Parts: sequence; structure tokens; C-alpha cells
Amino acid sequence: MGDIRGFMKYDRELPKRRPVTERLSDWREVYLEFPHETLKHQASRCMDCGIPFCNNGCPLGNLIPDWNDLVYRDHWREAIDRLHATNNFPEFTGRLCPAPCEAACVLGINEDPVTIKQVEVEIIERAFEEGWVTPVIPSTKTGESVAVVGSGPAGLAAAQQLTRAGHRVVVFERADRIGGLLRYGIPEFKMEKRVLDRRLQQMEAEGTEFRSNTEVGVDVSASELRDEFDAVVLAGGATQWRDLPIPGRDLEGIHQAMEYLPPANRVQMGDLAEPPISAAGKHVIIIGGGDTGADCLGTAHRQGAASIHQFEILPRPPEERPDANPWPTWPITYRVSSAHEEGGEREFAINTEMFVDDGTGNVAGLKTHRVDMNFVDGRMSFDKIEGTDADFRADLVLLAMGFTGPERSPMLEQFGVDVTDRGHVARDDNWSTNVPGVYVAGDMGRGQSLIVWAIAEGRAAAAAVDQDLMGETLLPAPLTPTARPLT
Repeated sequence: MGDIRGFMKYDRELPKRRPVTERLSDWREVYLEFPHETLKHQASRCMDCGIPFCNNGCPLGNLIPDWNDLVYRDHWREAIDRLHATNNFPEFTGRLCPAPCEAACVLGINEDPVTIKQVEVEIIERAFEEGWVTPVIPSTKTGESVAVVGSGPAGLAAAQQLTRAGHRVVVFERADRIGGLLRYGIPEFKMEKRVLDRRLQQMEAEGTEFRSNTEVGVDVSASELRDEFDAVVLAGGATQWRDLPIPGRDLEGIHQAMEYLPPANRVQMGDLAEPPISAAGKHVIIIGGGDTGADCLGTAHRQGAASIHQFEILPRPPEERPDANPWPTWPITYRVSSAHEEGGEREFAINTEMFVDDGTGNVAGLKTHRVDMNFVDGRMSFDKIEGTDADFRADLVLLAMGFTGPERSPMLEQFGVDVTDRGHVARDDNWSTNVPGVYVAGDMGRGQSLIVWAIAEGRAAAAAVDQDLMGETLLPAPLTPTARPLT
């Protein structure tokens, strides 16, 4: 390593966020620029550890110690080459991934881990600034064609890999723009859409074709795709949201997160003057304490909510790793996102019993109680704590409780693919479904997961498709469907 004592000389440091009052007045990303010298110090904290567990902590197998050392030595061109060798879209993961690599960092055993995610995003931003991110045009065309259904991170990764292998690749997206949840699920303050658009421009220049406003199973049938293309990759994600079927659920003012977030993004893109669902002046309750809930929280702040509470049924996590949660597993600790920093009240170990009607069919509040989390025969249960009943005022309720799997759509019926007991599209060790020539990657086969898993699965599925079409492949396959994350 460049500085073998870097981890002793420098503490972990992250970029500063813009002042809350400033960032709530716009939708731009929340972080300030990170000084170059500080970044070099952070890269130098990467130790000469015997086994870099960060490599396995990342599903993509990123060569983290390599590009940390290259950044420290100011070898930026070599650093982006190492980064792109394993990750098609580091500008996405560097902003959106929760960084399981940092949880697996050896330094994290007894110190704060290396700021891997920040080094990653600085490398790719430097590469775009310097003009190093250019189209990678295949030297030969294979004559084979592949349809990719879905333009989220898994679909985009599969498409880029297959295009670079020389195949004709067409990506089908039912929305009016390409990007999937990257486009309409991630708020601007977490990732401005210019970041997505510049990568799509590169992919188009490489030869990938995008067809938006095209829902497979409706606008084009599965049989038409199988007739036109030699292989099909299903990468439609796990978009079936989890609901909360309790009394009062049919009241006005109760919405799913993915009914709320996309219109807010459309306002920023100029499609709408005002969002159809707005938190302006309202008392908002968000049910769900994960990333989607935090996205709703930050959006509601910017829309001018009167008050916001975010509910989580799990107990408040500890500040530090408990003994039962040792390194290198994902640390279940209390975290404060930029949206939490901006305001709102977080309520833990709370369950909603019913929604209250204001007398006109609109939601006026929630009846709740606190819960104890227990395990019976290995199954988790949440038991009511007597005497903890409480009412909360709300005229806008957002459900952000995660996703249960792919939607039961005409597409899946037309392809005739098998579905697992958990509702995911079934696949074998070669990413193949039960239908010859039809493969599945990302959340559609895995279930709701991290962006790094989606990209890794897209890359691996692309290698499997290339192998089956050509009899051999030079595309890297970072994992198999049976692999399980450290987290």
C-alpha cells in the first residue's frame, strides 16, 4: 500500500452535507465536494491486510485495495480501469449502495472502516470529468440478438455486457423513460438524473437500443419476443409492494411509497407542475423505516410537510455492534440518513392497528401500540405491550414496507415461467428459467435486494447468455444464483 501507516495517521472522514436550510430549498444532491487531499488520506487508510474481506463483502467482487492504492498515488486513469473491470455503474453504487464492503473491511474490526464508497464515487466522477468514460464498441458482431426486459440496474448491466460482447441488444421498459427505480424511485437529492442520463448516452453509443413505453405482455407479447430474439433476460425487478390490510385502509390520503415518489420526480423533470400527492402543509406518517421510507421523508420535507413521523415496527437498533452481530456481518446499528438529519420524528417498536376516518372518507389519524419483538420456534413475532395505546394525527400516510416480489403480470403468464414459493421467478444455476432461452436476473429472481446485487446478477446472467449463444464467453461472472451475501 502507498502509506502503510495511513490507517493510524488519519481518522475516517466523509464529505460534509450542505446545510439543512439550504438543501431543503432545492432538490440537488446533499453532499459538498470532497477535497482531493482528504480523499488521498482516506484511500491511504486501506491497510495491507492479508485477506481483503471487502472483496467478498461486495457482491461485485470490486478490487477495492487496488483502486484505493491507485487513488493514493494519483493514478486515476488506472483506478477507473480497475473499478470498471467489476462494476458497470460505480456512479450509481457510489451514491446508492449501503456499502456492505465497508461492513466487511478488516479495519472495521476495531476502528472505523475505510471510506470505500466515497473513494469509489470520486473515481468515477473524476473519470467523467476527464473524458475517460467513452463508448466501448465491440470489434465484431455475433449476429445473435437478446431482449432485456426492464431497465433497472440489473437490466442495464446485462444489456451493457451483452452489447459489448457483440450481440444486438434491445432493452424494453414499460415506463416512458429508461432507468426503472433509478429513474422514478430514487429522489433527485440522492441521485440527480443527469448521472443516469450520461451513462445511458454511453450505452446508446455502444449500440444498445432502448424501447420505452413498451410493456412486454401488453404492447408486445412474449411469443413475439421469443420469435425476434435468440435469448430473453427478465430483469423487471420486485415491484409488488407490501400492503397494510387493516381497518381504514380504503380511506383517502393513504398511499404506497411508489405512488408518491415517482410523481415527485416527474415534477423535477418538468413533466408536472405540481405532484398529485403532496405533503405540503400536511401531517405525514411514513410506515416503514428503511431506505424507501427515508426517501419519502426527504421528499416530504422538501414539499413542506407540517410534521412527519416515521414508524418502524422493529426496536431501535444499538449505536454499536452487539456481540451477536460480529464483523464481518452487516452491522445492525442505528443510522441517520441525510433525510433523518433534516427533521421528523422516528418511532420504533410501534404497530398501527387502524386508520381513523375524519368523517368524510379521508384519513385523520392512526391508532397504534408499542410492541415487543420475540422469537417463537425461530419465527419472529411482535407482541402488544399493554397500556401503550396511542393516537397519531395524520392527513397523509405513506406505506414504505418493502416489496414482496415481481408483479403477477401478463408477461410472466405468457412466458410460462415457474415461480418459487416466495413468488420469485425460478431459475437454475445458469440463470435460466424453465423456459429455454429465457433467463432472469436481479430482484425478479432474487427478491428485493441491494443495487450491487442487481448489477452483479445482471453481469453474471449476461455471461451465461453469452456462453449459451456462442459456446464460450469472456464475460466475467461474479456469482451464481445460489450465492448468498455476507450481509
